[in-house]
Amino acid sequence: MITFEPSILSADFSRLGEQAQEAQVAGSQIIQIDVMDGVFVPNITFGPGIVSALRSSVGIKLDVHLMIIQPERFIQQFIDAGADRLIIHQEASQHLYKILQSIKNAGIEAGVSINPGTSLSAIEEVLEVVDVVQIMTVNPGFGGQSFLFSQLNKIRRLTKILDERGIQIPIAVDGGIDTQTAPQVVEAGATVLVAGSSVFNQQKTVAENLKDLHMSVKK
Repeated sequence: MITFEPSILSADFSRLGEQAQEAQVAGSQIIQIDVMDGVFVPNITFGPGIVSALRSSVGIKLDVHLMIIQPERFIQQFIDAGADRLIIHQEASQHLYKILQSIKNAGIEAGVSINPGTSLSAIEEVLEVVDVVQIMTVNPGFGGQSFLFSQLNKIRRLTKILDERGIQIPIAVDGGIDTQTAPQVVEAGATVLVAGSSVFNQQKTVAENLKDLHMSVKK
């Protein structure tokens, strides 16, 4: 089953709750909240307060993508705010396994994400711990970037690694997902597609955009 996960990084920040509700009404079971600290990536976005506010606005899962250094400093705050899943970057901490295990011990899902320039070998030792692996298909920091086609082979290689090791977890992709790139990442093995500007834009409603995305992978 292919899941599209709206990223509110591309939503209208003055209407975050409303737009998250639109995604829920359109059938989304989960939304992604990109947390950036201006250090790990060159942008500053949301904190635990926004997660808490969205928790009060929608009844679907909140996937919090932590693009911050030393994420272990804030794990408990985001859990307390209502996160259902925390995704941390391999590049952001020296204690990856320990942090992922602590997230799972807290009773929520844990995911690991890797940047375009990071080898899959950097996360092979934590594949049995995580609930999802997220491949960045843009350089993280800003929404609306162009898809990096070089990452398709990485998705294929990760699919093979998981199959060979008998690990049944979804592969998520984040960055540049639209009706043209969605079929290609699905063909490569991805089943969770994080989409921002192709969901939240002025051209169509959230529901219309999500319908277009779903149709693109059914062709």
